Amino acid sequence: MQLKRKTIRDVELKDRRVIARVDYNVPLDADGHVTDDLRIRETLPTIIYIMEHGASLVLMAHLGRPKGKPVPSMSLKPVAKRLADLLGRPVAMAPDCVGPEAERMAKALKPGEILLLENLRYHKEEEANDPEFARQLGALGDVYVNDAFGTAHRAHASTEGITHHMKTSVAGFLMEKELTAFHTLLSTPRHPLLAILGGAKVSDKIGVLQNLLRLADTVFVGGAMANTFIMAKGLPVGASLVEPDAVETAKAVLAEATRLGKELLLPVDVVVARELASGADTTVVPVEGIPADLKALDIGPESRSLVRAICAKAHTIFWNGPMGVFEVPPFDQGTMETARALAAATSAGAVTVVGGGDSGAALEKAGLAKAVSHLSTGGGASLELVEGRVLPGVAALEAAP
Repeated sequence: MQLKRKTIRDVELKDRRVIARVDYNVPLDADGHVTDDLRIRETLPTIIYIMEHGASLVLMAHLGRPKGKPVPSMSLKPVAKRLADLLGRPVAMAPDCVGPEAERMAKALKPGEILLLENLRYHKEEEANDPEFARQLGALGDVYVNDAFGTAHRAHASTEGITHHMKTSVAGFLMEKELTAFHTLLSTPRHPLLAILGGAKVSDKIGVLQNLLRLADTVFVGGAMANTFIMAKGLPVGASLVEPDAVETAKAVLAEATRLGKELLLPVDVVVARELASGADTTVVPVEGIPADLKALDIGPESRSLVRAICAKAHTIFWNGPMGVFEVPPFDQGTMETARALAAATSAGAVTVVGGGDSGAALEKAGLAKAVSHLSTGGGASLELVEGRVLPGVAALEAAP
């Protein structure tokens, strides 16, 4: 999807009050401190531009799944503090996202001042895309900016409904950057195009797989997803995580790859263990020989070499999903090697796009988040784009007056 709507560059901001949707659904530790501020940092260009052009700014976001009621552990107060630290200026915090006090605080803002509203999902009307709730949000600003790519696949009050109540609705710089990266990946890639997919379930990514088979030259499937494909080829998977109900789907995908003349690769060896535990005893076995009582928990060294080789030959690479249970060493090696292979390919001139989620977390863990062409802030949104779906949050900007 290519953004056809205007961005904040195209509107007059001086002395106006901007209300911007951002994706600040970030992890917090037990003490309420932000542990990964990537999504916050990625909105800074938009925020700074708005400030420098003489506008005041109301930010709205959600955190976690409070299910329509206030949950203190899901307050955005820690986010306001982190944002203030990054900007080096105060960020006021509203006690709610709608109501008299939020309205008063928004209207009192002077040019250059910022207000963060409390968690949108404290109200069930947000996810229900309630028109009156959307109207109340819209009343807090003159110009609406959507810079929340990570929530653009949801038709919520703050992403879709609000555009019906605003005279001006535009995209922020992060939204523009994300859509440009995926437009390049999906519409004008340099071939060979390689897709690397991992994670747990084939059923979660069947649409993505089917679309990538049409677009890519080579698709490598790793992680627990690969177990279902291995079973589909008639091989035993031992005690590994597998989706029996998706075996026929995997067979159909393999047949489609053959019909299209595309290369669909699976691991050639795996790291197995009796239990998923840090420091567990492990063995490397070929995929044809997974013991009945052991679990495949990572791709093996030969498979890692294969990933390095196919990355080195590709001119465009899309990666989504870990190659093993990367949160638990020693089953992180396949995922870490994939991160290093993408970084090397980028350095050699390839365009590399990573679809957020666990893949992004793996890049951060490897210290390579800045070593790829584009690390998306939206796991679900990026997958829906790659699947070929229209994102409601973007479609709303296209249709807005």
